[in-house]
Amino acid sequence: MDNQVQEIVGAVIAALGTILSAVSSIPSQSARIVDLFKGLDIVGNTLQAAGNALEADGQRGPSLEKLGNEIQAIGNSTVIAGLVLDLEEENEEMLVITGNWLQALGGAAALGDEFEDPTAAGQLYNIYGNLLQSIGNSLQAIGGTINLKEKGADSGNSGDKVIFIGSWIQAVGSVLSVIGQLQEENQEASDKKR
Repeated sequence: MDNQVQEIVGAVIAALGTILSAVSSIPSQSARIVDLFKGLDIVGNTLQAAGNALEADGQRGPSLEKLGNEIQAIGNSTVIAGLVLDLEEENEEMLVITGNWLQALGGAAALGDEFEDPTAAGQLYNIYGNLLQSIGNSLQAIGGTINLKEKGADSGNSGDKVIFIGSWIQAVGSVLSVIGQLQEENQEASDKKR
């Protein structure tokens, strides 16, 4: 697969994954819906990990964008481990929180790469996209931490609202990143034809 196509496909797959994970963050009281949403979150994070890995693999040479995508893929894999491994509930939640922090770090690293070439097409979309993804993942980690602290006090899951907001902010950021990636790769293809 051509590197440019690979990066676009990876960005689209990652965006679909973030949207699925955002849908799974909708608060629910029904045990059936909670189980369905957990499965949806696993699929969403798997798509995000695969998409980020494809994007990283499509990068030519070392860059902050490549490193950021690799870190995000590791973060998604960590979240998946927290969702599927049969550990004590607190340890599962810690893995999910750590995975979200790693994704936020990866988004911040990729954001740094966008400032290197001020003439790149889609740069503004990529800047806002990576910034929103970092903010969204950070909010998810904060919400998870709130829920973890409240578990000991049995005072509820008030962090779920923060996770919900963070999930949708991340989803919007990933869609903006797809738009930016499409513009960037289109410009690179046009430059090659000249």
